[in-house]
Amino acid sequence: MTIEIDDAGTGDLVGDAFIGLLRKETGEIVFGILPVTLFKGENWKKKRPLEKAVELIRDGLKQLNFEKDSEIIKLCRGNIFDQVRAYFIEKGINYEDAIVEGKLQDAVEGKLIDHLRNDLGVRSKQLTRKSGAKRFFVLFNWVCYDFYNRVKFVKSGFKKWNTIWRDRAIEKYNKINLKISKKSKLSN
Repeated sequence: MTIEIDDAGTGDLVGDAFIGLLRKETGEIVFGILPVTLFKGENWKKKRPLEKAVELIRDGLKQLNFEKDSEIIKLCRGNIFDQVRAYFIEKGINYEDAIVEGKLQDAVEGKLIDHLRNDLGVRSKQLTRKSGAKRFFVLFNWVCYDFYNRVKFVKSGFKKWNTIWRDRAIEKYNKINLKISKKSKLSN
């Protein structure tokens, strides 16, 4: 029997992140949440998201009735699972790093997109399940349009947020509001 483990949102600019575990043979999926607060300040510095990932996976394996002597785990290669790998080695759990695709990847990315759309209100049609630069800029622009109300959803522990992107977001916010202000004056 095989269990796959994947994540979504751990590298995205805003929102919670998700971990999914799939029992391949039955299709049963279990999800865990890494709240955005883990990716900020001291929580980020102390690697709390990595600690929480271990906890979520330990709980998920219990829910799936994992039997370490007769099953293998296919674990996404992402950095969020660094402490999970150490935990597996310590506990003698048979795992291999893998590229997770298909049902689990679709499900966990779908969970993230649902969160971004339904919980945070990201409405862009450009927001898709495909991670990468395009999704980064969709989320970055979303923050910029209402910076001071949306900055609380940013994973502010990311170094480049503090060294590059935060200032750019404020600058873009100011430009947007200047345009809105000018349009408002012209229409009056």
